[in-house]
Amino acid sequence: MRKLKTGDVVRVMSGKDSGKEGKILKVVQKVEKNGVKKTQVIIEGVNIVKKAQKPNQAYNIPGGIIEFEKPVDISNVMYLEEGVPIRLGFKVDLKTGKKTRVSKKTGKVID
Repeated sequence: MRKLKTGDVVRVMSGKDSGKEGKILKVVQKVEKNGVKKTQVIIEGVNIVKKAQKPNQAYNIPGGIIEFEKPVDISNVMYLEEGVPIRLGFKVDLKTGKKTRVSKKTGKVID
């Protein structure tokens, strides 16, 4: 279970887009050449890049300059609770054995 999920509202804390807020569209798990796993998130309206796209008749793709969101490392974002960035932790219910996300500041259950 990850601390951040698709649909969470987060704020970017470092990098060129620091201070921007948005909803997580997708969580991406990457494996690097040396075998290290890297978790990244794609956030709506954050880390937008432009790319020149060639037209492709087979797939009916028009050419031109397109804009899209690139992934941001998960360590550079924080969950927003009522507009305030907070850290998340886990709490395990001993009776049922279920794991839930909890705010480390207030102790409130997020899910």
